[in-house]
Amino acid sequence: MSKQTISLIGVPTDIGAGHRGASMGPEAMRVADLGAKLEQRGLQVIDRGNLHGPLNPWLPPVDGYRHLDEVVAWNTAVYTAVHKELQAGHLPIMLGGDHCLAIGSISAVADHCRSTGKQLRVLWLDAHSDFNTAEATPSGNIHGMPVACLCGRGPQVLTGIGNSTPAITPDVIRQIGIRSVDYGEKQLVREASVGIFDMRRIDEDGMKRVMEQALDGIDENTHLHVSFDVDFLDPSIAPGVGTTVRGGPSYREAQLCMEMISDSGRLASLDLVELNPAFDRRNATAKLAVDLIESLFGKSTLIR
Repeated sequence: MSKQTISLIGVPTDIGAGHRGASMGPEAMRVADLGAKLEQRGLQVIDRGNLHGPLNPWLPPVDGYRHLDEVVAWNTAVYTAVHKELQAGHLPIMLGGDHCLAIGSISAVADHCRSTGKQLRVLWLDAHSDFNTAEATPSGNIHGMPVACLCGRGPQVLTGIGNSTPAITPDVIRQIGIRSVDYGEKQLVREASVGIFDMRRIDEDGMKRVMEQALDGIDENTHLHVSFDVDFLDPSIAPGVGTTVRGGPSYREAQLCMEMISDSGRLASLDLVELNPAFDRRNATAKLAVDLIESLFGKSTLIR
């Protein structure tokens, strides 16, 4: 059996964010030795380097969106790069950058699933539900809108990046770790029936039960995509993000989450986003993210 090939795709932009610095995330992950650590797990790793796109003009919102044209340009580049790796049979890891980039990566994954007859399941590991619209957003930052855009709620230039609009339907998403939802956004996620396992649910049921439910129904025909926003983690262990929200999963809860995803054997694509070295301490958050990604790819305390 040939080694699984992992493709690292750096996307150095903070175009959709409210703080500068996520553009440095891909390099921080490389400094934390992501590629070498995955190779130690017996994987073949190809680093595709960084995608290129427009600079962040740092302007106020226009009609409810900040930097819409630039966000479209970056996401189009992400779509093309991720789709190419999937077609080659590789497992793409998109190293962001901010979470608006998931519009491009998940649109590519959804198109790939349609062309191969696979069922898609998206695990959205995040403190935020990212289901804002131009009407609901308090800031206009598009990193708060990717799930809505993927579900067809947003400007056509973003909802139509892939070959099908909407790219996905809300029933394929399971959001885990949610603890910050804007006022108007609460009504939107309820209307769309997004599957949300918020922190109260994790507190009450435990991470094990939550992950069993989030992974329920996947089989050998499922393409599992994980969109991992580093602010999913409690800021006491992961300070290097621009939008910290207290009360997130602990180190052990996060490890269990990753190990159970690994146990499913279905992981086929990954986003790692919102790592902001400008807020970090000695690259500690990047090192933690690498540690967790190793667990996603099978690292455990014992041979199981």
